[in-house]
Amino acid sequence: EVQLVESGGGLVQPGGSLRISCAASGFLFGSYAMGWVRQAPGKGLEWVLRISSGGGTTYYTDSAKGRFTISRDNAKNTLYLQMNSLKIEDTAVYYCATDQGNRVPLKSQGYWGQGTQVTVSS
Repeated sequence: EVQLVESGGGLVQPGGSLRISCAASGFLFGSYAMGWVRQAPGKGLEWVLRISSGGGTTYYTDSAKGRFTISRDNAKNTLYLQMNSLKIEDTAVYYCATDQGNRVPLKSQGYWGQGTQVTVSS
């Protein structure tokens, strides 16, 4: 059974930092490019960052460049997202998923986790 389980979300003040994780199982994690997708209230799905299977290449988006960092530990089957200098507009549900390229992400494609809520508020 394929599973992607996000954790580490929560409430943080503007300017703060948060690190969320995604534990993968049931498939060859180290053979898949991965990414983080978010959905803000009332908005659609948006890629945040993507990373190659070996972790050597990252694909940035304007929404997170310079503030967020994606990484992975294939020995632990885990994907990470380090978020710094958080803004109110970063509030969203954050999902980990297998990479779909730079098209609008579709939940009908690939593997997805259940999501973890990140709320940035004072």
